[in-house]
Amino acid sequence: MTDSDIRSLVENLNARYVATIDDDRLEDWPLLFIERCRYDIVTAENEEQGLPLGLFHADSRAMLIDRVASLRRANIYEAQRYRHIVSAAAILESAPGLIRAQSNFLVVRIMLDGAMALFASGRYLDRVDLTGPEPLYAEKRAILDNRRIDTLLALPI
Repeated sequence: MTDSDIRSLVENLNARYVATIDDDRLEDWPLLFIERCRYDIVTAENEEQGLPLGLFHADSRAMLIDRVASLRRANIYEAQRYRHIVSAAAILESAPGLIRAQSNFLVVRIMLDGAMALFASGRYLDRVDLTGPEPLYAEKRAILDNRRIDTLLALPI
């Protein structure tokens, strides 16, 4: 594969990722990850200091499925939606069956009354598994520039 092909695979996966969240197809979101995956949302401050505690952690697709189920049936939060803007991917490493990449993101939060605010900015650090029929995340880490989220972190970043 050429560098362009590799970048295209990662960027297409990222586009599918944000579309599942922004279009409220959350049940499809965990399907973008391999079974034994890692998904974290952490602040840049914690990341820089090597602190393990983040805002959210999952270490399997089953945990992501459970997260969606709780969002749909158990959690109570103000109605909102996100719109992601994701930069081009920088390929950090390409090995047989695995790509490491970084992309920057902005997330705009839109409330039911139409109010919009920049909710989060940061970078994604991804490990993309290429061993199956389609690229899937082995790991996705959302590293937030902001130190805190001003409301309940309801949806995936």
